[in-house]
Amino acid sequence: MTGRIKKKLILSELSNTPDQQSELLICPLCDRAVPKSQRDEHHLVPKSHGGRQTAVLHRICHRQIHAVLTETELARQYNTVEQLRLQADLAGFIEWVRLKPDDFFERTRKSRRLKSA
Repeated sequence: MTGRIKKKLILSELSNTPDQQSELLICPLCDRAVPKSQRDEHHLVPKSHGGRQTAVLHRICHRQIHAVLTETELARQYNTVEQLRLQADLAGFIEWVRLKPDDFFERTRKSRRLKSA
């Protein structure tokens, strides 16, 4: 039996034409090209707060957002890419990750602030 997410992935791969697969996506957070293997969709307003709009980000950028900010903060204050870029912890991360290769990935750790909450 195949799960819902796996089915969605399989259907999207089958429906893509060769022209769409070669399409270059740029991460709106770090402005680097996003390889197909590193693509994650980020709900700008979390689904638990009624969000529907998504942005395609690097997997490492997406995980860093959730390591630094709570869903409530994302829904109320950081619900656009521009606001995410201005957040202090993410701004430092963005400067650091811009120097890395497009397919770079490293384990992300929760911030101390979120661990203690």
